[in-house]
Amino acid sequence: MFMLADCRQNMYTTERMSRPMDSLLALLKKNSRLSNEELAAMLGTSAEDIAARIADYEEKGIIKGYSLIVGEKLADKDAVTAFIEVKITPKAEFGFDELARMIMSYDEVDSVTLMSGSFDLAVTLSGTNYKEIALFVAQRLSTIEGVISTSTHFVLKRYKEQGFTIEGEAADERGFVSP
Repeated sequence: MFMLADCRQNMYTTERMSRPMDSLLALLKKNSRLSNEELAAMLGTSAEDIAARIADYEEKGIIKGYSLIVGEKLADKDAVTAFIEVKITPKAEFGFDELARMIMSYDEVDSVTLMSGSFDLAVTLSGTNYKEIALFVAQRLSTIEGVISTSTHFVLKRYKEQGFTIEGEAADERGFVSP
């Protein structure tokens, strides 16, 4: 039986999702550790409503997962991250998707993104040392049929990640010089 309340709920959901990002998603993106009660108080609703909305987002694939932003150099001083530009020849029937899926299947790969510009895919890798990443690129990534070229960029220092400051401003150690 179709009810007016269902219609209002569907309109509310459609309206809420037609915006770039609703306020619940924005809060979760900033801090996914907030409790449903805290989120409800911030948004003027109930904890049950928040739980239902989150479950709905997870079921629809809007929320893909929850992650942690780590100060890598503090947690693991040997951690290495690299951004790799990959130029590829897309497959006739699948475009870039087939090669992107193949690349993202490797455990070392953190992310794969289709890009505009001088390269096609941006691949992010994490490893325990530079040699490990270099060997992955040389022996696995660059040997994939359809990969034309790669360009590897190692992360030397992170300042900000997903809106969070990783390392504060360095103290000015130059000293004062009087005129």
